Amino acid sequence: MIKAAFISRATLFSSPGGDTRQLEQTALHLKKLGVEIDIYLSDQSIDYSRYDLLHFFNIIRPADIIKHIKLSKKPYVVSTIFVEYGTVKDDKPGLSGIIKKMLSDNALEYVKVVARAIKNGEKIISKEYLFWGHKRSVQFVAKHADCLLPNSESEYRRFVSKYKVGQKHIVIPNGIEEELVKRSYPEDEVYKDAILCMGRIEIRKNQLNLIRALNNTKYKLFIHGKASPNNIGYYEQCRKEAAPNIYIKDWLEETELYTAYTNAKVHVLPSYFETTGLSSLEAAVMGCNIVITDRGDTRDYFGDHAWYCDPDDPQSIKAAVDAAFDAPYDVNFKDYILKHYTWEQAAIETLKAYKQVLKD
Repeated sequence: MIKAAFISRATLFSSPGGDTRQLEQTALHLKKLGVEIDIYLSDQSIDYSRYDLLHFFNIIRPADIIKHIKLSKKPYVVSTIFVEYGTVKDDKPGLSGIIKKMLSDNALEYVKVVARAIKNGEKIISKEYLFWGHKRSVQFVAKHADCLLPNSESEYRRFVSKYKVGQKHIVIPNGIEEELVKRSYPEDEVYKDAILCMGRIEIRKNQLNLIRALNNTKYKLFIHGKASPNNIGYYEQCRKEAAPNIYIKDWLEETELYTAYTNAKVHVLPSYFETTGLSSLEAAVMGCNIVITDRGDTRDYFGDHAWYCDPDDPQSIKAAVDAAFDAPYDVNFKDYILKHYTWEQAAIETLKAYKQVLKD
């Protein structure tokens, strides 16, 4: 039996995101395949001797990874989840906005790590990061990995282009949970023919431009998600600008979430960047037409089955929502998702990677 330790950011559960879902579902389905998995936050102590290999998540957080690589001397893989935050438009006033415009992407990531340590108390567990900087740290993690596990070929190409480190890789698709799809969900007048946006409320997800696009329109828009700890001001601005037809609420538990998907008409994720957009996959398989950003790796997943928008342009977002709302649902896309994008399939591909690493 293969034994693996999953290691991810300290805020994985206190500030959940798509990486939380990916980690939890991959672990669940690997266990069904006979793999023994334990989940650790990066700031926890680990008895590495118990494991055959380590599996890290989020290569853009190398400060969470380097210490464990050096102490464990174990083979490891990395689910890259490579988001390029430098593409995110951030017009914050004052010093933070000035700093962002002055710094390179890697320098900005370095500043953010230090700021999270000072402001939020997130430990910088890998002291090498402070001396090496962000770019060199990411390159170190990638260079010494036994295998990289991007969510698409597009993601891998972007990573190599950015950091100039080619490495053995296996694409692990993001997925949906088949058991949840097969259940029956009640009719719900609240969400009937509504527009949904499920995701953490933060600048990258761009809910504010979505609000501006759909304010005082014929649509009911429901935005569900927790405010990112570093985006509280942004969350408050969203609430301030939302018209009466916009509803901003907390994250939904599974049954409520899938009930909303089942009854709604369109799901929108007009982010400044997405590797996949997990909530979009979930909504699509439950019967929603999908409006999604044209930036990132979304076309690898959605192809011609989604309506793409320019996140900078509320008119573009509105036009895409209009088109998606008026179009019939394509059941062929649901079948495609169930065939190619399930957590079971993700676990199968991940296990292949483990076996290859341990064989080598």
